[in-house]
Amino acid sequence: MGPTAAIPGTLPGAPTSTDDAQISAVRGRRMRQRRRMLDLIAASFMVDAGILIIYVQAGTIPPVVAVAFAVCGLVVGSILFALSESGFNDRFPDHYLTVPTTITHLVVIVGFAAWAPQIGAVLLFELFVVFGFAALRADRRQALICWAALLSVLTLLFLLTDLPIDLPHQSPLERFATLLALVSTVGRCMFIGAFSKAMRDSLYKRGVQLREAYQRIEELAELDELTGAYNRRCIMQHLDNEIARAARHGEPLSLALIDLDWFKRINDTFGHPIGDEVLRTFAITIFANIRNFDRFGRYGGEEFLLLLPNTDKREALLIIERLRMIVAELDWSAFSPSMTVTLSAGITTMTLDESTEAVLSRADQALYEAKHDGRNKIAYA
Repeated sequence: MGPTAAIPGTLPGAPTSTDDAQISAVRGRRMRQRRRMLDLIAASFMVDAGILIIYVQAGTIPPVVAVAFAVCGLVVGSILFALSESGFNDRFPDHYLTVPTTITHLVVIVGFAAWAPQIGAVLLFELFVVFGFAALRADRRQALICWAALLSVLTLLFLLTDLPIDLPHQSPLERFATLLALVSTVGRCMFIGAFSKAMRDSLYKRGVQLREAYQRIEELAELDELTGAYNRRCIMQHLDNEIARAARHGEPLSLALIDLDWFKRINDTFGHPIGDEVLRTFAITIFANIRNFDRFGRYGGEEFLLLLPNTDKREALLIIERLRMIVAELDWSAFSPSMTVTLSAGITTMTLDESTEAVLSRADQALYEAKHDGRNKIAYA
């Protein structure tokens, strides 16, 4: 076989349109995932901004704190959204930018807690939500970095300042807002847990689908597409394995090369589609009449190889003669009233320390004798 011709207008190793389409599909899926995550983060910011408005109504904080918090959330969210939509995130292995995003939110929340310490504890509730989102995507290294950043920032807040970080509870409205902050934080954490489970379930299902697809690929790689028998590569591998096993355990191993008689005449007379159906019917018939530990594969064209483990000469002759009669007596008139199909087979039994090539050579010689003897025969060598 000669070298594969290059596609005109392309360079060797250059990405093809198929590669580009696959890359675009992956990036599109990632972008949709990030949008969903950013939507959840934005919704969480709006919940907290609404709670701050209640504190404004209670007179706990000035209106500028609530407005600034909402604006800050909007600005951070817009920047993250713009970076995501521009494809900037896709330049990095972690396309969620988990560490920078987490640290940004950490600084914003702790900054507002320092600015308005009278509701500082309420604002710090939000850290559970932030790190809950981070836990969805962070690996060990990223989790350690985020935790170290949390430790550093909170150390500055609690040990290097004397700010009175408070949990408002003086008036009924403050108590209501604090209750709402606590309940909404727990609820969002539970939602993150449910979201995480949905992601794990999705990944599990995708893993199952990939395993099934891989198993199907393995089956296709082993099976002949037309007949469903093992293909030549696979049946030869089984032959090598059976020879080694028989030699190891001192058990007999017989095999038969089986050829459909006058198959070219069937193709020429009835057409190749009918010929294909004949091959399929023949293979199904053999499968239905061999033992579960026998191995049957397509050796090439209309020639098949049947391995008969733990089977001596006498048993092999009986098995193949039975198969020959079954095939000859099948009602082939469903394909054409004048059609008959028979087989010829060459049988041999492995001798001690015999090579694969030697066994096949003797089986091929026996098959030649069966054909020379008039076909619809079996011969042993």
